[in-house]
Amino acid sequence: MGTLIAVRHGQSQWNLENKFTGWTDVPLTERGSSDAALCGEVLRGFTFDNAFTSKLMRATGTLDVILETLGQTPPVIGDEALNERSYGDLQGLNKAETVEKHGKEQVQLWRRSFDTRPPNGESMADCEKRTWPYFVENILPLLAEGKTVLVVAHGNSLRPIVKNLENLTPEVTAALEIGLCTPYIYKFEGENMVEHEILHVEGIVTKGASTKDKSVEEGRV
Repeated sequence: MGTLIAVRHGQSQWNLENKFTGWTDVPLTERGSSDAALCGEVLRGFTFDNAFTSKLMRATGTLDVILETLGQTPPVIGDEALNERSYGDLQGLNKAETVEKHGKEQVQLWRRSFDTRPPNGESMADCEKRTWPYFVENILPLLAEGKTVLVVAHGNSLRPIVKNLENLTPEVTAALEIGLCTPYIYKFEGENMVEHEILHVEGIVTKGASTKDKSVEEGRV
């Protein structure tokens, strides 16, 4: 039986500052690194045959900490297909200030509509067009062989994978919250996903917003 462990990266500096990050390459915070280590601790029961990540340092850094915690050195492949969704002109902007400027409804549409693109950015549907084919071509065959695979990526590059594995609607997918450093575990028989669960890691920060902007983040804006 193949096993997929999918993990969103730990808290990044722009998660902490409540900024749109997208393709901007920002590092983990100290808390993000320590949470990645906690994530590694709960994964001690797994021996990974392969690991995949994006090309962005918040994901690669999280993967590095998890594997270091486990003392494992599986082959690692990084690919831009697993990068976060591009937020285009919104990248670098504070989310709360963007709401003040454009209104909550418009910002929520940019962030949580499956098909709507932010200015010069990607929609979730656009992200799915690169992420899911990459998964099918490169990761699913390993799972069909009975391998145990770790994927560390981003909320909007993992959503399309979860969508297709769990047969979710676009609307449910758009509203799906994937917590930071929270392992999603999927078991496979051949290429068919047969069971799944979420491991909740005690003590980690699952949302990235700073305290003053927490209401904005919890409102899924």
